[in-house]
Amino acid sequence: MLESEHNYKAGSFLDKIEVPSDLREKFSVDDLPQVSQELRQYIVDVISEIGNSHFGASLGVVELTVALHYVFNTPYDQLVWDVGHQAYGHKILTGRRDRFHTNRLKGGISGFPKRSESEYDTFGVGHSSTSISAALGMAVANRYKGEKNRQHIAVIGDGAMTAGLAFEGLNHAGFEKDANLLVILNDNCMSIDPNVGALKEYLTDITTSHTYNKVKDEVWQLLGKISKFGPDAQSIASKVSHALKGSLLKQSNLFESLNFRYFGPVDGHDAVGLARVLEDLKDIPGPKILHCITRKGAGYKFSEEGNPTKWHAPGVFNKETGEIVKVVPKSPQPPKYQDVFGHTIVELAEKNDKIMGVTPAMPSGCSLNIMMAAMPDRAFDVGIAEQHAVTFSAGLATQGLTPFCNIYSSFMQRAYDQVLHDVALQNLNVVFCLDRGGLVGADGATHHGAYDIAYMRHIPNMIVSAPMNEAELRDLMYTAQQQDMGPFSIRYPRGNGVMTEWKTVMKPLKVGTGRKLTNGDDIAILTIGHPGNFAQEAIEELRNVGVSAAHYDMRFVKPIDEVMLHEVFSKFKKVITIEDGCVMGGFGSAVIEFMADQNYSAQVVRLGIPDRYIHHGTQEELWADCGFDRKGIVETAKRITGITSTKQQLIKSGTE
Repeated sequence: MLESEHNYKAGSFLDKIEVPSDLREKFSVDDLPQVSQELRQYIVDVISEIGNSHFGASLGVVELTVALHYVFNTPYDQLVWDVGHQAYGHKILTGRRDRFHTNRLKGGISGFPKRSESEYDTFGVGHSSTSISAALGMAVANRYKGEKNRQHIAVIGDGAMTAGLAFEGLNHAGFEKDANLLVILNDNCMSIDPNVGALKEYLTDITTSHTYNKVKDEVWQLLGKISKFGPDAQSIASKVSHALKGSLLKQSNLFESLNFRYFGPVDGHDAVGLARVLEDLKDIPGPKILHCITRKGAGYKFSEEGNPTKWHAPGVFNKETGEIVKVVPKSPQPPKYQDVFGHTIVELAEKNDKIMGVTPAMPSGCSLNIMMAAMPDRAFDVGIAEQHAVTFSAGLATQGLTPFCNIYSSFMQRAYDQVLHDVALQNLNVVFCLDRGGLVGADGATHHGAYDIAYMRHIPNMIVSAPMNEAELRDLMYTAQQQDMGPFSIRYPRGNGVMTEWKTVMKPLKVGTGRKLTNGDDIAILTIGHPGNFAQEAIEELRNVGVSAAHYDMRFVKPIDEVMLHEVFSKFKKVITIEDGCVMGGFGSAVIEFMADQNYSAQVVRLGIPDRYIHHGTQEELWADCGFDRKGIVETAKRITGITSTKQQLIKSGTE
């Protein structure tokens, strides 16, 4: 377990708050700005030293967080955070201040709201756009149970609002006219990268219309006095508000067309004003939306003045100067796989005018921003909309183009039906570049790319591949863009590769062929993707204890190299398969299926991600926990070949 002592000072107000009831009972509304200031400083103090955390999003909602917990009776009133990047202030105010320095560390608190961690975390999140549907489900359930006085609040960013799921939730909520639901739209024009699309333009129109904002305050005052004039006045005020919004903005209000009562925009950094607005909204029945204007990284000079994307998760930094601390390596380091993708797609696209790039809101995360800068008419950020990204890519492919659809493995799960129905069924040449395949580290269970090998390999027409290094990634991308290849999946991990000289001459690979890297006699080690590098290290160590291991880098899970597998099972009775993916239905399962179908018999041990959710830690810690790092491979090989500690000592001493 991690130590609970730390050197961070909470402040005279913040140190009196263990849970939100302390905030409500010990402070007046006029104290909220000071509470907010201390909360923001505490986040800066801790994150600047521990790094490894998100930053800008939580600073942007400090005042909103304080106001929400001040006005609403949490956890009885249920607060649902979308994504969870912005929930650090929430965690600090809900009994986790003394553990906040363990954020995203192995054995520490999660970087996202998590139901098993606190009763104040009403819904576990990590992927975007779930809050409205979840909060509506809670509201309907509590209405059914007769708890009609419970409040249900969904806090969703304008980036997350672009996803189809958010609109589905809004559409249903508008039908549930007596559901006690408040949606708070946290509008900062950012997700991780700047937002794109028509919704962003619509929200910008609302926030920049001087005429509307001038008249809006008078309408708000009228709405605030509804109770004094009776039900007729409520109807009149609603009609006046709707008419003003429609005429002044020259368009109908999107949210009111979905039967939401729209309020705002309001200043998301005015804690006192927010508290008063939220208090008023508690008494207004039915679904409603409060539009808050915030600034990502608000209140910290360097994040406000700097690049918001850089300050999304800056790592360790000097809080006094804003300098982000970077460890300068003594020797050249291999590049990140994502950067190899980013540079390689440009290199390919310069020679193949059919190549297009598509990503759902992650251009910097997947490095498609390199192509967007070089070829802006051929690279598309479609917003947080994975389903659309896949079907949009399918549409491009029907017209003879070759889209590279780059989506994090964990997020590709959201577009599974589109992969099946819109791409694979029609056998379209869409190249799926699945970034963050495997265990990703501190983001934890919501972000691990554990399942793509398993969920891609059973789709008809799909080619499933994974490179062991940067050169293989380039070769696979080169292969995938050849004409009439059909659906092609290439998955690679988060982080750095292994080659400092990675700009290799690209060559086509024969689909469904692997390569034999090491000869051996005692055991065969079959790998897919980056863990092949762990196997290479393990084989050297095994040689020192008398185990002769052959290593096969399979490269393709589907079609799998059957010629190579015939060689393996004809020679070896002990086989280890290694993958940075789930062992249930994954690469190892494909090997066992071949063995059974061809009537071979061998002891096959599958190493990979076990059949449970893996929580957060560093990648190295999690690889070790799952048993497929170098040490885990060595121990497994020694166990199944019968190398005991006694025998190992004899081998080392030269007596055997």
